[in-house]
Amino acid sequence: MLNLKLNDHVELKKSHPCGGKVWTVLRLGMDIRLRCETCGHELMLPRSKAEKAIKKIL
Repeated sequence: MLNLKLNDHVELKKSHPCGGKVWTVLRLGMDIRLRCETCGHELMLPRSKAEKAIKKIL
């Protein structure tokens, strides 16, 4: 289990279609909401899927 906190910056394994890899954590719980730092797109993922997609905490 990752030790995430609100407003952490994380790098995902796959890049977003806009080219960005850095995301900000906006919500924690059963779901994790992330915002792309490049284009501002937000997405909500189940915690299990988000933890697999995160490469590292910046």
